[in-house]
Amino acid sequence: MKERVLAVLEEIRPMLQRDGGDVELVDVTAENVVNVRLRGACGTCPGATMTLKMGIERIMKERIPEVKSVESVA
Repeated sequence: MKERVLAVLEEIRPMLQRDGGDVELVDVTAENVVNVRLRGACGTCPGATMTLKMGIERIMKERIPEVKSVESVA
């Protein structure tokens, strides 16, 4: 599962980097919750929650239906 998640993050990463941000995988739990850390501009952006839920989580669930949610951790 972790390898599949990393592959999807590599797909998403260029969109985030274009705006000065990035995303790092922290963990995939036994319950299929993906924990990520938003970096750069994404870590301090007022729209970070929207990027996380409407962008990263939506794409992640489309590509890997087993994923329950994507959560940001500090």
